[in-house]
Amino acid sequence: MKPRSIAAVFVLPALVSPLFADGAFYGDPPDATHPWAIHDMNRPQPPRVEPGTFSTQQQPGTPPSDATILFDGTSASLSRWEADKNPPETTQWVARDGALQCVPGSGMIRTKEQFGDCQLHVEWASPTRIEGNSQGRGNSGVFLMGEVEVQVLNNYDNPTYSDGFAGSVYGVNPPMANALRKPGEWQYYDIVFRRPVYEGDQLVDPGYLTVFCNGVLLQDHTPLEGGGGHRTRSHDRPFPETGPLKLQDHGNPVRFRNIWIRPLPKRAIEGGDTSVMSPEATTAKRHEIAAGIRDQAADLKGKDKLLHLLESLCYEQDAAAEKEAAKMVGAFASNLKRTPDDKLESMKGDVLQVNGALQYLAHFDIAKFDETDDIQKLVKDREWDK
Repeated sequence: MKPRSIAAVFVLPALVSPLFADGAFYGDPPDATHPWAIHDMNRPQPPRVEPGTFSTQQQPGTPPSDATILFDGTSASLSRWEADKNPPETTQWVARDGALQCVPGSGMIRTKEQFGDCQLHVEWASPTRIEGNSQGRGNSGVFLMGEVEVQVLNNYDNPTYSDGFAGSVYGVNPPMANALRKPGEWQYYDIVFRRPVYEGDQLVDPGYLTVFCNGVLLQDHTPLEGGGGHRTRSHDRPFPETGPLKLQDHGNPVRFRNIWIRPLPKRAIEGGDTSVMSPEATTAKRHEIAAGIRDQAADLKGKDKLLHLLESLCYEQDAAAEKEAAKMVGAFASNLKRTPDDKLESMKGDVLQVNGALQYLAHFDIAKFDETDDIQKLVKDREWDK
């Protein structure tokens, strides 16, 4: 897909005008590790996602438009799950009153579909009847990729070891707060998960978890440290590319509802687009953008074509594009000299755009043409820069 280019004008800092704030020649240009300029209209637009609605205690909310719904309160959505201990055996957990309820002794369940990096929303409620204490009260767990547990536990008035508290990365990191509602009420987890990334045997990113409970931040980009576990300290290790989401049977009839997941794009270290790239990736991306702008220029004429050619030079030095642009700048300047003084005022807009582009290129040592100073002098002489 060709990048979208809006060839507006950059005005140097003393002359910045909101008129030009959304186009080319405006912010600092690309550099060795940033393929886009500041405020670059060639940078891809975010995809549209229709937001969902918030849950209440009485009614679960709706997911965003791009989410995969894993449980929506119906028995039909149980088809997305299977028993973990004897897959593909059907799970014995039940859908009851709009909730997915653990059947104690039936074992963990897992999704048939597998996921990697994701945003996960899951709501859970511990039993209203209070039984047991510490880890024996309303215990379950949400296992990202089947590897990393975010603890589910009734800790409303129930102390336990901190790295096994509700909202902990189990065996790794306690939550920063206890934000639980009373037993039987719905608790809301919003989780952002990033798996570990290795290059061969070399760890390049340990993976992270961010967890909100009922809108309160519990885990803030917490490193996974190998994923955690029971009694034994875990250490950084490779994870598979994807894995199932699992829910734990810990002997308590914990209920779940409104479970949805959004796969996340790759990080920069995995080749995903980001504001900072390696020099090699930046060069490749800048070439792609410049080529797209040159393709657009081929279908244009006059001032618009010139501005596109000049814009392409901000991303990549191209001898043919620079030569054609130099020829067009020369013709533009010659036309100005031939234009009667009383006719120049009608050309003010075009002159300011071309002059802004030329000044931008000269200011950042991208390119300077023989006529750059002459056009700038005309702007100053007519006080169009005021």
